[in-house]
Amino acid sequence: MTTAGGPTGRAPSPEVSGVIRAVRVGLLLVLLYAFLVGVDLLGTGIAGLGEEFTDRLFRGVGNPLAGLAVGILATVLAQSSSVTTATIVGLVGAGVLSVHDAVPMIMGANIGTTVTNTLASVGSIRRPEEFRRAFAGATMHDFFNVASVVILLPIEVVTGVLARLAVELSDLVGDASGGEFNSPVQEGVQAGAGVVESAAAALVGPPRVAAALLLATGLGLLFGTLVAITKNMRVVMAGPAERSLNAVLGRSGVLGILVGALLTVSVQSSSISTSLLIPMIAAGVLRLENAYPVTLGANLGTTITALLAALAIPQIAGLQIALVHLLFNLTGILIFYPIPLLRRLPLRASRKMADLAVARRTMVLVYVILLFLVLPLGVIVIVR
Repeated sequence: MTTAGGPTGRAPSPEVSGVIRAVRVGLLLVLLYAFLVGVDLLGTGIAGLGEEFTDRLFRGVGNPLAGLAVGILATVLAQSSSVTTATIVGLVGAGVLSVHDAVPMIMGANIGTTVTNTLASVGSIRRPEEFRRAFAGATMHDFFNVASVVILLPIEVVTGVLARLAVELSDLVGDASGGEFNSPVQEGVQAGAGVVESAAAALVGPPRVAAALLLATGLGLLFGTLVAITKNMRVVMAGPAERSLNAVLGRSGVLGILVGALLTVSVQSSSISTSLLIPMIAAGVLRLENAYPVTLGANLGTTITALLAALAIPQIAGLQIALVHLLFNLTGILIFYPIPLLRRLPLRASRKMADLAVARRTMVLVYVILLFLVLPLGVIVIVR
């Protein structure tokens, strides 16, 4: 007779259960690594297809709305707000951009970075309840960053408060140089991605064809690993581990913010750290409310890249725009998170958006293309 314990009706011994769990944890780590390599390849592929276009985007932008759109589009193409903000810091330090013109770009980078976790949520699209949770987890980040920009961009345009405060803070620090940080996680991921990139270059000659192959490979790894990660995460984190995780993160929002910041510093990308939350949310391992502060912490953690980039630039303007990035993300958290009514707004909006996405799955494609491509391109064409 076959039962839940197996053909003999007996449950596996504790030793066997321990081995099975260890194997699943090992498999989960391999899948996570493959996922990170996929994200890296996705960014490399997109950058290879649009490198010249990205370079032209940053130059000659004086209108705040155009600057915002440039920040969104450049980050979508780079698949990393860290790359975009570090580039902006370099351009400001070189005098190509003024601090005033670069502020809207920094805000746009915060919106553009959410495209990766939105794409990651699509990995669950064939399983309605999983997809509902995953898409809510992804768009929660979208809504928070968009709401922060809606509030703070007009204030900054009228008052210049963030830029002025950044100048005052930079005066306290003074000129600095020599800062550099190489994340061991990032180095490991880039090593794996480098093997695939070399193989693609050897397999197909033209750089743009190789970039398209890397893009397709990255997308395949992204979606394939996410499906497997979600299934394994549900098993590995079931029971006491799931309850403990939610209990710890639910105890203090500040703790969740700290976890998100440290995770993002370790992988040097808020796109990666927030995307890692998606399979946990999809599997029901992590509650949306508990993932929310971790996402906000990721917004803070990603500012470390721009700050470190600024330390390698002798001009103080580079440090000033890096501080604007930190102040913007910190101010957004201080506006929304302490007040329960405001704190719940991105959560409510994301749940409603997820319900719509489950009812009409084609809306997901429309949402991604409209928010991250059509609108910013349209703004650039009209007002630039």
